[in-house]
Amino acid sequence: MSVKERRERERAERERLIVAAARELAEAEGWDAVTTRRLAAEIEYSQPVLYSHFKGKDAIMAAVAVEGCADLAAELRAARTSAADPREALAAVAAAYCVFADRRPALYDAMFTHAVDLPFATPEAPPALQEAFGELRETVRPLAGDDDLGTLTETFWSGLHGLMTLMRNGRMRREGHEKRLAILIGRFAR
Repeated sequence: MSVKERRERERAERERLIVAAARELAEAEGWDAVTTRRLAAEIEYSQPVLYSHFKGKDAIMAAVAVEGCADLAAELRAARTSAADPREALAAVAAAYCVFADRRPALYDAMFTHAVDLPFATPEAPPALQEAFGELRETVRPLAGDDDLGTLTETFWSGLHGLMTLMRNGRMRREGHEKRLAILIGRFAR
């Protein structure tokens, strides 16, 4: 292995370490606790090392969001492909999405609530973002009928996101979640 290859590998490892530390800290204490100073202390590197990888907290949060979308895409794919039929797939994907959002609130917020410098809904979107949306699209595809597939997928996604965001923020009762989710699925699976 050349010196250049070793340095590139070490740089990639430091980036993974920074992103992992940011995720862990955000999940434990919230995004307000994630600062470059705190991350530098957590990973035992100087702040200039962090800045050699990321412009600042927003860039780190964007990297976390991309990684989170890859995680979400994998979980949605597993739910979709394990279902026996389109209606079951819709229910399984909706449940997987909600479990993901509930289990990883800080990660979910980085992905879909906080402003991050990522191009969403464009061909320039990182592959992980496209894959996560693609899993929702493939779930909705067999049920789309004459509806525009992209618009129907966005509507389904916004329904899931709205349910989770309102429930997590205390705007809707947690105990009514399963019933609301069943109504949403029922409307889309007609």
